[in-house]
Amino acid sequence: MIQGALYIVSAPSGAGKSSLIQALLKTQLPYDTQVSISHTTRAMRPGEAHGQHYFFVPVAEFERMIAEDAFLEHAQVFSNYYGTSRETIEQVLATGVDVFLDIDWQGAQQIRGRVPDARSIFILPPSKEELNRRLRGRGQDSEEAIAQRMAHAVAEMTHFAEYDYLIINDDFNAALLDLKTIIRADSMRLKRQKLRHGALISKLLAD
Repeated sequence: MIQGALYIVSAPSGAGKSSLIQALLKTQLPYDTQVSISHTTRAMRPGEAHGQHYFFVPVAEFERMIAEDAFLEHAQVFSNYYGTSRETIEQVLATGVDVFLDIDWQGAQQIRGRVPDARSIFILPPSKEELNRRLRGRGQDSEEAIAQRMAHAVAEMTHFAEYDYLIINDDFNAALLDLKTIIRADSMRLKRQKLRHGALISKLLAD
């Protein structure tokens, strides 16, 4: 069976990466795809559910998993831990399903070291002003938290050049089309097509 592909998607908070990924999964894709559910120690937000948006765990449990090397990647952001289960990702990829990792640049660097074939996509907002507006539009954070997120966003955006692809999320539908184009084109790579259509290729080349 063909191995699933691993896609890293990163962006500063408010740039729209989670919305783009969810919109992509609702389209009619020609292959099985899913989003990895990360572990985190942060508090659950309104509308979130354990096991659906994140696996919400205590700090002690997360640190135990770090000690056991249970994470493919992990990072500390805004005093909270986030991590991706190694076993879960390996099991899903082995079934031929493509997986999206919604992670920051720290996690992306770790993934590249362990999964060289992973593809990475960075999403930028059209401006700092628009990013600030989107963060305020959530209505969930204090002025202090928004200022902290903006400062963190600028620091995170400096890592865009480490990625394979870059999308500017100015118009959502255009950005979604860009994302779909990247994934579709990547699925046509020679290595994956040879595995997917090996029998056909053999017949075509037979004497």
